[in-house]
Amino acid sequence: MKKKLISFAVFLSFVFVFIIFFKGLNKSNQYEPKSNILNIPEFTTITFFNKKEINSNNIFNQNKFYLLNIWASWCLPCKDEHSLLLNLSKNDKLDIIGLNYKDNQRNAKKFINELGNPYKKILLDKDGTTAIEWGAFGVPESFLIYQNKIIKKFIGPLDKNSYEEIVKLIQ
Repeated sequence: MKKKLISFAVFLSFVFVFIIFFKGLNKSNQYEPKSNILNIPEFTTITFFNKKEINSNNIFNQNKFYLLNIWASWCLPCKDEHSLLLNLSKNDKLDIIGLNYKDNQRNAKKFINELGNPYKKILLDKDGTTAIEWGAFGVPESFLIYQNKIIKKFIGPLDKNSYEEIVKLIQ
C-alpha cells in the first residue's frame, strides 16, 4: 500500500511539472509590435553624432513630410536601398530621419561615411524598443509621415516602386 501511495505521489508530481511547463511554453513572453499605428509614437532617444537626448516632439513638424527609415550597418537590404534614400534626400519637401537599430556605432559611422548620409537626423535605438513602438518588425522599414500621422509604411527595403510612390505622395 505504501509503495502504491509513493508511486501515485511521484506520478502526480510529474503531471504537475508537465502542466506548468506546458502552460509556460504556450505563453509567449516576446513583445510584438503593433501593426496598425496611425499617429507617430512619442519617444525620447539619443542623437547619433552629438549624443544629445531628443524627444520626438522636437523632430517632427506639422507641415512637412518625413520619412523615418530604420536601418543598420549589418543589414544588407539597407545597403541596397541606400542609393534611393540619397536620391530622396535631394527633395526639399522631404526630410529623412534615420533610426539606427541595434548597431555598433563605429560600424554605423563607417556605413554612413562610405555610402553617404541621406539623413537630416540620425537617432539611436540600441535595444530596439523605439522601433517596436513604431510597429516595426525588423530592418529596413520606413514610415512616411505628414502632420504627425503615418500615411504609409514600407516593410523591407525601398525599391523603384516605393521610391516613385513616395515622390508622388509628397508632391
